[in-house]
Amino acid sequence: MATTDHSRTPASGATCDPASRGRGGISRGSVVLLLAALLLPLPPGGTLRAGPKAKRAEDLWALRPLVRPALPASARPGANPVDAFIEASLRERGLTPLGRAEPLVLLRRVYLDLIGIPPSPAEQEAFLSDHSPDAYEKVVDRLLASEQHGVRYGRRWLDVLRYADEDEQLVPSVGLHHWRDWVIGALNEDLPYDQFVRAQLTGYRGAARTQITATGHRVAVPPRADDLFALGFLARGAARFDGAQSPELAISAVETISTAFMGMTVGCAKCHDHFYDPISKRDYYAMKALFDPLVVRKVVLAGAEERVANGKAPAEAARKRAALEAKIAELAGPYRERLYEERLAMLPGEVQQVIRKPEKQRTAAERKIADDYYPVLRIDAGKISEVMPEGERKRYGELRKELDGLGSGGDLPACFTVEVDPARALEKSFILISGDPQRPDRAHEVEPGWPFGPANPDLREGRVEALSDWLTAPENPLFPRVAVNRIWQWHFGEGLHALPSDLGSLGGVPAELDLLNWLAAEFVSRGFGMKSLHRLMVTSEAYRRSSETRGERAAPSLTLDPALAHPWAFRLQRLDAEGVWDSIFASAGRLDLRVGGPSFDGALPGLPAGEGRSMRRGAYLVRGFSASRDVLPPFLQTFDVDDGRVPCPVRTRTVTAPQSLFLMNSREVAEAADALGHRVERESGGDLGSAIDRAYALVLCRPPTHAEHRHATEFLAGNPARLVPLAWVLLNLDEFLFVR
Repeated sequence: MATTDHSRTPASGATCDPASRGRGGISRGSVVLLLAALLLPLPPGGTLRAGPKAKRAEDLWALRPLVRPALPASARPGANPVDAFIEASLRERGLTPLGRAEPLVLLRRVYLDLIGIPPSPAEQEAFLSDHSPDAYEKVVDRLLASEQHGVRYGRRWLDVLRYADEDEQLVPSVGLHHWRDWVIGALNEDLPYDQFVRAQLTGYRGAARTQITATGHRVAVPPRADDLFALGFLARGAARFDGAQSPELAISAVETISTAFMGMTVGCAKCHDHFYDPISKRDYYAMKALFDPLVVRKVVLAGAEERVANGKAPAEAARKRAALEAKIAELAGPYRERLYEERLAMLPGEVQQVIRKPEKQRTAAERKIADDYYPVLRIDAGKISEVMPEGERKRYGELRKELDGLGSGGDLPACFTVEVDPARALEKSFILISGDPQRPDRAHEVEPGWPFGPANPDLREGRVEALSDWLTAPENPLFPRVAVNRIWQWHFGEGLHALPSDLGSLGGVPAELDLLNWLAAEFVSRGFGMKSLHRLMVTSEAYRRSSETRGERAAPSLTLDPALAHPWAFRLQRLDAEGVWDSIFASAGRLDLRVGGPSFDGALPGLPAGEGRSMRRGAYLVRGFSASRDVLPPFLQTFDVDDGRVPCPVRTRTVTAPQSLFLMNSREVAEAADALGHRVERESGGDLGSAIDRAYALVLCRPPTHAEHRHATEFLAGNPARLVPLAWVLLNLDEFLFVR
């Protein structure tokens, strides 16, 4: 039976349907209003008016001017401002905060939070031996300076920005991984949040204007070349990369910008005025009109000299590739045939007859049968290596590794650009009937604009640029509130406002509104620096608290607040998919920490154990979606990764039987356990007592208790070969799977 931890909150902000948010159903009156909105015709040539449930913008708390609240009078001298607000709130509610988590529990927590990788035994020892008052703060600063921080938080931002490597037709998005790498690099650089957003809308991070960029923005200096990769945010929404009209780009931009950066769901305004928030149908299509002139084109990332040099390489690369493929085929052929026949023999007799029939002789129905059974009969490289004798398996792995490292030898790197189509910029924009791009309502033209913006925005410098200027302006109260709430949610498991991509009417007013406003004002005053905001949050006492709520000290608060709606204790959280993946391979010493490059599918290389096999971080596992079949690697599906179809502000974090079965039975975990067992034997010099200590430190980031050490010693019974099953057991513990 599936269960969820306390951190489970809505997984998508792509809809304004309250039922989809886990906040209760729609009332009968709302259903009547919805039907009326859908069935009543528009007034001919008239102005669309807000529905009866719409509110004025000034009525929404998130749109009110941002004023920094004073710290509570009860604040302790020198206390972190976060704690000043939290402690005052807890006192008011009669809640007693727990004390600090144990040092190694806290160390593992902040490592997994800030870089997504557990601390090594050496890092654990260094932290315990540092008795300076700022020992923890020094760890935080080192983690924020690590390039792995960008990998960790890049993956979190890309969930919100709906990154995917393949589209619904299973077509790879050309060069889109350059956008992912740009996001990771920008976070490592600590690019201010306003410039982080601006660059993804315009391809330029600054605000001054004297020259024209691709999207029509006048800038003081030419944009940095790699900032053009940030336009992957817009390109991701296009169905085509050939400059053809792609209405999906504009629609995707509207709905992603509104949820990711404005904290408002506008999707229902595609067909009718929003029932609860001040967003009309006209607002939706006015915002879409900003992006209507944009097109996406494929480009080659090389100059003339590189083209000439690359022209000489393909022939040589092709010769090498052909030779390697021939050797691999010769070596693998007998084993592939054997596996194929074994699998075929397990199929029904009539299916075997169809499969054995030459393809040209099959009927249409038989071709369908053959296609359906193709996945069952497909033999991958990993399966072939498993049945080979040790010597041939090693040779096979070496050949495949050489082939994988060969590359194309002459392929020029491809990417994308987003630019204004001058002809389309002259076209009028209209409301769409039922949101269908093929059915414009020509009686209702719209001028470019956006919700909550000026009535007649100045668009002379560029449509998207005007939106970017308004959105990132320090005077816009919505922009920092949304960002601060989102980052708080990543650190604490739930945002100060429970719906990080919908700060509208339905979510209500946050219980800790003063804290949210103070953080937002501080964020603006610090120039939108994200690393300083991370540091402020994770160095607070609220973040350092214990998550142990089973003791007597926690009982009164647990009775008053069993759902941990207020941070009197740290919220226990299951590791996300990438955290599980990275922790497994980091403990085994097989995690590849390279930053950047194309995504990979998660398949294990065909190398025998102990021969240097390594896996890239989970952030680089391929993402994709399809209506017809699964595209995500099985590991990501099992641990609740969203497919990138729509923005994902909060992942669902289930705890299910398939997850346990994966950790128990998957080839990936078995390989990691084998590597981990050999690693602790090697690093302990053959001393089994030290090997037990090492295994616990690598997997659970703590020493074993006396009882655990005794049980492990009895299990090993002097046999080092049993270190592998011991490692496998540790990787299957709940303690490994959760952040305490």
